[in-house]
Amino acid sequence: MAEQLSQADEIEGQFEDDDMEDDGEEVETQIEEIERMKKSDDFKIFGIYDVSDIKIEDPGIKKYINLDSRLVVKSHGRIREKFSKAKINLLELFANLVAVPGHRGKKHKVQTSWKTGKYSQNMKIVLECLKIIEERTKQNPIQVLVTAIENGAPRDGVTVIEYGGARYPQAVDLSPMRRVTMTLRYIVQGSYDKSFNKKTKIEQALADEIIKAYKKEADSYILNKRNESEKQADSAR
Repeated sequence: MAEQLSQADEIEGQFEDDDMEDDGEEVETQIEEIERMKKSDDFKIFGIYDVSDIKIEDPGIKKYINLDSRLVVKSHGRIREKFSKAKINLLELFANLVAVPGHRGKKHKVQTSWKTGKYSQNMKIVLECLKIIEERTKQNPIQVLVTAIENGAPRDGVTVIEYGGARYPQAVDLSPMRRVTMTLRYIVQGSYDKSFNKKTKIEQALADEIIKAYKKEADSYILNKRNESEKQADSAR
């Protein structure tokens, strides 16, 4: 009787080992399939937009525009080391700035708490904006966004130095990461001005600002802010 019980336990243990091996093999095949899709041209952001052919012409900000193909663009706040923003996907940075675009000039007009913590709503706004851009330009909206950032990114800025009790403006070169984040912030702020308490929806306003910067139109809020920043820097040299 004892021998029969021991044989039954051995058979049951073999079945459990086989089940665990099958589960492990299934997980491995899924991981291999995902890695293969990443390496191939079929893997797209959110399964919608192909980023394999995106061209970044500006060599200064090329390393700081992250366009990794991911089904869900969300880092969950885990990337916190130095220069961490360069490792965060561009669309996630855009969605975060939709929530908190920052203050406005010397008046410190803060635009916060409207969409703070609402990742799903913010990313939905970004995706709707990209959809409008694709319908209007008939091009890859990610490429349009990248080109708009290149056109609107300021190269020079102004800081304040204090010498002998007096404060003086001093022209400085902007870092590549700040150029990217400032341009995204200007896109959001210009769009809020045209949509807040107005009939225009924020998705439409964002698409308008990006397309204007992409086409280098004169009434683009981003290009006006870039020209203003560079003029101030020229006068403070």
